[in-house]
Amino acid sequence: MTTQIDEETPLLQDNDVQKRATPLPWSQFSLVLVLQLAEPLTSQVIYPFAPQLIRDVGITNGNESQVGYYVGLMQSLFFVTQTFTVLYWSRTSDRIGRKPVILIGLLGSAFSMYCFGLSRTFWGLILSRSLSGALNGNVGIIKSMVAEMTDSTNISKAYAYMPIAWSTGGAVGPMIGGLLSRPVDRFPRLFGHNKFLKKYPYLLPCAVPATFSVIISIVTFFFLRETVASPTPIREFLGLKKETAELTARQPEVPEGGAQVAQCLEGHSEAEKPVPLRALLTRRVIIAAGNYASLSLVDISFRAIQPLFLSTPIHLGGLGLPPSTIGTLLSIFGVLNGVFQVFFFAQMNDRWGSKTVFFWGIASGIPAFALFPVINYLALHQGYSTAVWIAVGLQIALSIILCFSFGAVFIFIANASPNRASLGATNGISQMSVSIMRAVGPAAANSLFSISMAKGYFGGYLVYYILILVVCGSLVIASMLPRHV
Repeated sequence: MTTQIDEETPLLQDNDVQKRATPLPWSQFSLVLVLQLAEPLTSQVIYPFAPQLIRDVGITNGNESQVGYYVGLMQSLFFVTQTFTVLYWSRTSDRIGRKPVILIGLLGSAFSMYCFGLSRTFWGLILSRSLSGALNGNVGIIKSMVAEMTDSTNISKAYAYMPIAWSTGGAVGPMIGGLLSRPVDRFPRLFGHNKFLKKYPYLLPCAVPATFSVIISIVTFFFLRETVASPTPIREFLGLKKETAELTARQPEVPEGGAQVAQCLEGHSEAEKPVPLRALLTRRVIIAAGNYASLSLVDISFRAIQPLFLSTPIHLGGLGLPPSTIGTLLSIFGVLNGVFQVFFFAQMNDRWGSKTVFFWGIASGIPAFALFPVINYLALHQGYSTAVWIAVGLQIALSIILCFSFGAVFIFIANASPNRASLGATNGISQMSVSIMRAVGPAAANSLFSISMAKGYFGGYLVYYILILVVCGSLVIASMLPRHV
């Protein structure tokens, strides 16, 4: 008896019989992990020196309270432009394949990062970050590839490994940004006579992830296998070649390790077509995308506030640390996050369920935000005491727990897709909602930080009270997720 599969059929179905886990396709999966590394490297390399960069371009005219506003605006513009293009790139990848769109994203990231490092005005920084967001939709597409390489028995294991890339980028990116920014001042014996780096003091840290993106794009071109069955040729997609009967007869290529994809292709290749955009907006998709968006708002607000808080002078409400120390702290988080995700996420997800992991991950944001005023209070009265560093370490640990929610919500999103052929579009919708939140988050959080500091609301801590309320709202949305995937 053939099982009917339509747009309402869950992607990952529950079975009463316990299945043996399918081995991960490591040769391709490891390449996807390396691909994902380009995104956090590009985004996080600027975090340690972003406040100082804003001061250097002179847009604040020496007004320290305005630094947070302009840092948040610069960070948000990437996601503003990504919001308008990510769904297009994701739906395009459903048609022409994941590989061509990923190559466009990698080369776009490289070009924009070179431009960012060469920018000497605030408008130059804005244009380069906007270009980076517009050309890059790889985050959602890579998630689609992972879902196509896995099945219900090994998808949680795959998502447990995916944070390795983000954690590595989160560790290496800030380290690069903190160590290589202003190299003429930091390493005068090596770069003291380099007039070019003296003129462009932030080019060197930006060039490292940009060059990495170029190199990995070459590796992708030659070694990455396409996971979309029967992709439309690019010339046909662009209208340069008419469809012929021969094109309809081509055999789909089954991606390595795609056990569930292969099963679908055997009996349902005719039915597996991307559904219209309106048909994607089912309750499952809306709830999964909404939770991904709310989680991203909490996370990006914390990530935006953290380096700004660490760099702001103690008497103004921060911790007064230099970029190199900030980079080290962010790198410690990246390393620990990767280790904990790999060794604990799959076990926790299988034991307690995706909803429980997601819910308590978000809940950890409440004490994480509450620790900001505690750290500043301790620094004001004790200086850089042991208690201050214990509080900083505790905050880093809580932010690691917050990251467990991402793997859980990715499973909900994959399950929500109407069919495999619409997986890219489903991830595109989710990523578009996330981009909106990530566009609002840094600008709003950092602006609130500046306002709280300038006006002294609630002792300068108003921003943290508001963000705790945002976490509480996210917990309400999390309660709408289905109990079982």
